[in-house]
Amino acid sequence: MRLFIGIPVHEESWVKELLATVQGTGADIKLVEPQNVHITLAFLGEVWDDRVGLVKESLDELNFSPFKIGFKGLGAFPSVSRPRVVWVGITEGFNELKRIRSSLVKSLTSRRIRVEEEQFVPHLTLGRVKGPRGVLELAKLISEMADKEFGEEEVREVTLFRSTLTPKGPIYDPLHRKVA
Repeated sequence: MRLFIGIPVHEESWVKELLATVQGTGADIKLVEPQNVHITLAFLGEVWDDRVGLVKESLDELNFSPFKIGFKGLGAFPSVSRPRVVWVGITEGFNELKRIRSSLVKSLTSRRIRVEEEQFVPHLTLGRVKGPRGVLELAKLISEMADKEFGEEEVREVTLFRSTLTPKGPIYDPLHRKVA
């Protein structure tokens, strides 16, 4: 099954408003459904069913206390002029997310579970650009909101999700949680 470990974002009001603003640019972008917005800590890809227990063990080994995340600034990978992924930056809690990620990767690797993505930059993905339509308007919006503060949220759990791809979009099912 297709798995990832992440932090769900429960405060959806500002996310919904921001998604609507991004959509209002007319850009050809596939936006994340508000209920699916999360911070990915480790994307595992396809994992055999008999190895899922090892992933849960790694999650259970995590040690963290509740902490706040501050969401600030709209940005894009690889760049604002050539956006492919539109995201919200994370200010407060950035180092704690990196520490949790590092601990997870070490634990998963020791169990011979492969983690995809070499470089980790904590962020909140809003959508993926599909084509050139509206890119100039999107880039303008990103520049205008580069320093905007969107909100904050307290992190109390890290979740293992199963991701099922469907023609209507992915479905994320929580399989296991580590609560602070």
